[in-house]
Amino acid sequence: MAVKYVFVTGGVVSGLGKGITAASLGRLLKARGYQVTMQKFDPYINMDPGTMNPIQHGEVFVTDDGTETDLDLGHYERFIDESLDKNSNVTTGKIYWTVLQKERHGDFGGGTVQVIPHITNEIKDRFSRAKSRDVDRIVIIEVGGTVGDIESQPFLEAIRQFRQEAGFGNSVLLHVTLVPYLKASGELKTKPTQQSVKALQGMGLSPDVIVCRTEVPLDEGIRGKIALFCNVPEDHVLQNLDVEYLYEAPLAMERERLAHVTLSCLGLPCPEPKLGDWKRMVDALKKPQSEVTIALVGKYTQLHDAYLSVTEALKHGGIANRTKVCIRWVDSETLRPENMEETFAGVDGIIIPGGFGFRGTEGMILAAGYARTEKLPFFGICLGMQMAIVEFARNVLGLRDANSAELNPDTTHPVIDLMPDQNGIEDLGGTLRLGAYPCVLDTHSKAFAMYGTEEINERHRHRFEVNNDYREALSGNGMFLSGLSPDGRIVEMIELPEHPFFVGIQAHPEFKSRPNHAHPLFAGFVESAEEQGVLRRAKRLLMKRNHLTEAEAHRYLQKTSMDTGRSMMESAHMVTLLIPED
Repeated sequence: MAVKYVFVTGGVVSGLGKGITAASLGRLLKARGYQVTMQKFDPYINMDPGTMNPIQHGEVFVTDDGTETDLDLGHYERFIDESLDKNSNVTTGKIYWTVLQKERHGDFGGGTVQVIPHITNEIKDRFSRAKSRDVDRIVIIEVGGTVGDIESQPFLEAIRQFRQEAGFGNSVLLHVTLVPYLKASGELKTKPTQQSVKALQGMGLSPDVIVCRTEVPLDEGIRGKIALFCNVPEDHVLQNLDVEYLYEAPLAMERERLAHVTLSCLGLPCPEPKLGDWKRMVDALKKPQSEVTIALVGKYTQLHDAYLSVTEALKHGGIANRTKVCIRWVDSETLRPENMEETFAGVDGIIIPGGFGFRGTEGMILAAGYARTEKLPFFGICLGMQMAIVEFARNVLGLRDANSAELNPDTTHPVIDLMPDQNGIEDLGGTLRLGAYPCVLDTHSKAFAMYGTEEINERHRHRFEVNNDYREALSGNGMFLSGLSPDGRIVEMIELPEHPFFVGIQAHPEFKSRPNHAHPLFAGFVESAEEQGVLRRAKRLLMKRNHLTEAEAHRYLQKTSMDTGRSMMESAHMVTLLIPED
């Protein structure tokens, strides 16, 4: 089998779910035994999302090889369960940068450099790079933006040329468009789809498959009308209805025969898919047996996409524990000592994800301190771990002005400091410690128990680290430096052994979590949050009904456990069942 290509474009408006459609197709093809890889081509001129504002663009996803990419690559990896690389995210900026470097090098022999053929040739070359060691596979390529955008034109022209050169049957064009429902008249409207396809045809391209985003099911008349006006077979007009849960999308598109139609266009067989594991995962997601509330404390809470991989990884942890994870968004800038109790009332765990800059960090420090003193399960990621260390240094070590040198260069106690190899670097883009790095876990740590292995690899994105001058003071006062780089130079993970769950990691484990096999740290965090939530509720019920203090309620549960031979958790669960909530 030669390498086959699936191009995914969008029309009418952005935000139609091209990425989820592409990722769903990838999952369905993998379920049929095909090797699949994916690419995202974004028309913006930035080199990559690494220097873009998360509020405007969403999170920066990082691959194993240290490439800062669009958040859609996170969806790709979570759906197809493949690690992508630098070839998987291409922007207009990267294309022009490469072409201009070639021109400076004299590669064009002094000739005029033009969009056609030089820019389009470079784009086509990036399509081919996805072949990776000439392994037979299907490459799914999503083009960002919508048909008709000025920025997208070189990409669409490159697709036109590439499809012509690749030959019939070696590529398929899948166009995602909108079929709006007008509630007032009770009608679905096909005109936006017709106009979108017409714009695509004006670029010399005709879709092979049309995927219609719609809130209302398409009847045969609507499908027939779209097929007639857009020049595709009627059974190639597929509906993509809203689903309650993101991970239902591949199953919904399987019912629409998306993989069957695509493989038919490529002249490939379509065996029965192996989707049992995915279906069990979706079933666990839809039918939880318990519920936890996790407070996500960050500075970008007005746009949830800024923490997309973290929230998805929390859901994965919930799936692994058959637990519904409810996220309480907490703007760290609003936190004050006087509102901590109110803010975290009813919360079962606190997570502080990564980020950069001073804004909101004092609130993160307060949240970490609250979790530490109140024995609430805590998970700190990158900046979250650093702020937990700052809090510990201030309130346990007594270093009142302890801080990160990133946040306060004048602090007398920089417990978090610039990595030595980052000195003198002025450019912001692509200069962080990026990509997968190894870490060695202490075999007595919670982390080792969760991972089940001594050496791990996680993806990083940072330029500050734990200041080694403070290692002895931290560990001597109860902080367990549970994970180090193989050479012992970098603190990668921390824990508080006397705490139910207080774990920090310098890396970003959320990037490697998958819905059908949750990352062990997220699964462990959600499990601990569930257990501690049950214990707290049981104690609260005992305190109210039997007029006990918290210590007395704790001793009651301990005695019940000893008398019955049950675990403390089982005893607490029985209390919550026997004593009704008011």
